[in-house]
This record gives sequence, structure tokens and C-alpha cells, in this order.
Amino acid sequence: MNSRRYTMTSLSIVFLAVAMISVSALSQNAYAAGMSLSADGSGDSIAISGTSDRSDQDVSILVWAPNGNLVSVDQSSVSGGSFSASVNVSNLSDGTYTIAASQGDASNYNLSVDVDVSDGSSDSSVSATSSTAADVTIEEVDSSAVAVSGLTLSAGGIEGSTTIDVSGTTDRNGEITVKVIAPNGNLIATAQISPSDGSFATTIETGGPQWSQDGMYTVSAYQGAASNYQTSAEVEIIDGHVIPEFGVIAAMILAVAIVSIIVVTAKTKLSLVPRY
Repeated sequence: MNSRRYTMTSLSIVFLAVAMISVSALSQNAYAAGMSLSADGSGDSIAISGTSDRSDQDVSILVWAPNGNLVSVDQSSVSGGSFSASVNVSNLSDGTYTIAASQGDASNYNLSVDVDVSDGSSDSSVSATSSTAADVTIEEVDSSAVAVSGLTLSAGGIEGSTTIDVSGTTDRNGEITVKVIAPNGNLIATAQISPSDGSFATTIETGGPQWSQDGMYTVSAYQGAASNYQTSAEVEIIDGHVIPEFGVIAAMILAVAIVSIIVVTAKTKLSLVPRY
């Protein structure tokens, strides 16, 4: 009887594992197509459009100047698999500008194109499409070509505070743009920082109606359009206040719980191994 019971339990575990693998595979395939991005210049404006196979987050659209400074930030929701926006270039200096579209942190949802601006107008017409999962094979991966991130970021704060302390390091010059995304995907705050001696820091206020949603907020840092100069961190906000990942109170509670278990075990002489 026991042998049969163990066999049935083993079969159940195997079936559960197969089911989890199948669900995981389906989940990965659901986002395989990624996104596309197009920019079409027409005089003093550039029409931005694209597609995405996910609608759970808005698309953040950032425009970078030739010197690496951020000149425009916009946000577009995905409707029917498409998004759109426009950029006014009439007041921009001559040069090549980078338009970047991002939706979350996955590489399939981060694209950029370069457009030329001259005399306050542009006639550039460019597009980009992310690779699907089926296009990538193990043989195509070159370990020597893996980029090492030159940008680090940390974000947090004292438990119960209404400010997020942001800091980090970089090994290059140029302005660093920080943006905060709410749990629902909305862009709610931006800041631009000039690094000094390879480090940077700023403080972001969390008060106001934009911070009313409880959950994990994503703080992202960008320095130019290079993928290895983009990074992010998460901060939990409840009722507009910072909740550290593992606060002092939580540590005290855990310590008391551990001590209590040790005392009770010693007094009752509990054993983890049953005696027969």
C-alpha cells in the first residue's frame, strides 16, 4: 500500500513539473514577437509609431541629443497592438538625435532609431524591429561580445519616509536620466543628473496623487542610448511612503522569532527526527 502511495505521489510530482514547464513555455512564447519602432520626419515634427504584442505597460519614448542630453520624454499607451507620438524639432539644434522606445526592461521591448535634424526640420524616415525568440540560437551567442555594464544604480530610503534616495556610479561622462515607473506602467517622475568623479546621486519626492498606487515602483537610469548604460532598481511604496526591502522592524521580528524557536526547542527537547 505504501509503495503504491509513493508511486502515485511521484507521478503527481512529475505531472506537476511537466505542467509548470508547459505553462512557462507558453508564457515565453506569448511575448516572442516583441515590438517595432518607426520615425518619419515631416518638416518641423517627427511622427513616431510602432507596434507591441503586449498592452500591460505604456511605451516610454525618450529623445536624446547628439551630446547625450535628454531633450524630450513622452509616454504612449498600446491600443490594438499599436502606439504613436510626435516630437517637435523646430527648436532643436542641428545634429543626429536618438529616439528610444522602451516597454519594461526586456531587450525585446527596447528599441532606438537615429534621425537627423537640420534648420529645425527633419526628413528622416527610419524603423527598427526587435528580434523574435526564434531568431536567436545558442550557436549565435558570442560570450566575448557580452557587454559589461558601465552604470550602476541603487534606490531606497528610510522606512516610512516620503523620499527615494537614488545613487550610482558610471565610467563615462554625460548626463544621466532617471525615470520612475509606477506599478501600472505610468511614467510619474524624471530627473537629470550630472555625474561627478564617476558617481551621481539625487532625491525623488514620493508625495502626491501620482504615488497613490501601492506596489513596486521601478527606478531606471539611462546614460545615452547604449544598452549597457541602462539599469533599474525597484522600490516598494505604500500609502506614498517608502518600504525598504528588508527594514529594521522586519529584521527585529525575524530575530525575535528565531530566538523564540531556539528557546522552545530547548525546553521541550523537540527533535526533527522521529523516534521509533
